[in-house]
Amino acid sequence: MLYAVASISTLRPPFDLFVTEEIQLLCTHTNLHGRRKCEDWRDVDGVEMRAYIGILILAGVYRSIDETTCGLWVDKTGRAIFRATMPLYRYSQISANIRFDDKLTRPGRFRSDKLAVIRVLWEKWVARLPLLFKPGVDVCVDEQLVAFKGRCGFRQYMPRKPAKYGIKIWVTCDVATSYPWKMEIYTGKSPGSSREVNQGMRVVLQLTEGLQGHTVTCDNFFTSFSLAEELLRRKLALVGTIRRNKPELPPQLVQLRQRKILSSLFAFTKTTMAVSYMPKQGKNVLLLSPKHREPAVSDGEKKKQAAILDYNRCKGGVDNLDKVVGAYSCRRKTSRWPLALFYNLLDVSAYNAFVLWKARHPEWESTKTHQRRVFLEELGHMPVTPEIARRPCAPRSKAAAAIVAEIQQSESESEYDPQPINKMRKRCELCINRRTANHLLQLWSYCKDHSAVVCISCHP
Repeated sequence: MLYAVASISTLRPPFDLFVTEEIQLLCTHTNLHGRRKCEDWRDVDGVEMRAYIGILILAGVYRSIDETTCGLWVDKTGRAIFRATMPLYRYSQISANIRFDDKLTRPGRFRSDKLAVIRVLWEKWVARLPLLFKPGVDVCVDEQLVAFKGRCGFRQYMPRKPAKYGIKIWVTCDVATSYPWKMEIYTGKSPGSSREVNQGMRVVLQLTEGLQGHTVTCDNFFTSFSLAEELLRRKLALVGTIRRNKPELPPQLVQLRQRKILSSLFAFTKTTMAVSYMPKQGKNVLLLSPKHREPAVSDGEKKKQAAILDYNRCKGGVDNLDKVVGAYSCRRKTSRWPLALFYNLLDVSAYNAFVLWKARHPEWESTKTHQRRVFLEELGHMPVTPEIARRPCAPRSKAAAAIVAEIQQSESESEYDPQPINKMRKRCELCINRRTANHLLQLWSYCKDHSAVVCISCHP
């Protein structure tokens, strides 16, 4: 975290902290596949690949997720920045051939790893997440669903999620900032293996490894008494709802008969507290918490316990991550699940970069309510600028051509570095008896009669 914050001076470095080695990996495998499939393929370098990612980020800023790719390049309804960066056919060519591994060596790896297509890229990126941020006291473990309806061997159906169908990812994120600290893709059970027992416990222990002194909040899919005991051994506290069919719960907590509305029942062990809260007739909320040791009830109208209030405050960390990532998502319509994961990787990286930027510059654009949009727009323009500056010919569109001319002119002016003027007057090389004029640029030693002032642009 200290290295990450110290290295952030402009908007681009925080994003480069998450997407650095991945650029070279993308270029290598994309060029390898492009040479095999396209006769007119031109190799992609790091500058062009970053420009491609910049286009995706800008498309997310303009909320063009439901807009066709051709519509983004149309002169009347599109955006000039896309046409100024690269032609439509080049963008489509990169999108069709972008790959994350070598297809010829994939079958051997795919037999034992369902995620072999994107495994190397994913592992490199995930390993960097906990190194760049230290979460606060409260963390949340929950599921993220990457929307995808195409063919995928581990596609999940989650009716409570907005997308319903997609790829499930286990996430541990910081409650205060929704920064995803650890992520793991769920690929289903291995072929020939039996159904996993205590999956929720295994996921929480794996995603909280390396944390100490934190409070872990999760829902009833993960929570159990054995999980609470194991987290206590690791110096972590658990706050989570628990299912009523768990054998460790006393029957008095599960029973609903003869219970008053807004009433609470408590049960204690040496290390853990369980509470049963009845918000309305015929329904109770069961919660397990080693963190809370007293039957405290709030003075509010609904008389909720302190444990339930803490749970409500911390339970939405991953859900908030889905909301902020989906607001300016760069994902495009695709039938390839690795590409859907790649779009989600870029969305999360851009949001993480914003979190690090605000940690370094808390007063940046503090008066604006759309700070993240401003950040993403500037972040998207940075990688496309070098590609525009080296573009050999201007596009046909007047607006796009104006952008190219402006950027290329600013780049040429920044590259021009004239030599310092020597104020010492010298002898003229053609007439020895006369001295040179000290107001001239002293690149050569000539007097007024043997020198002339010319325009650099007209006579380079």
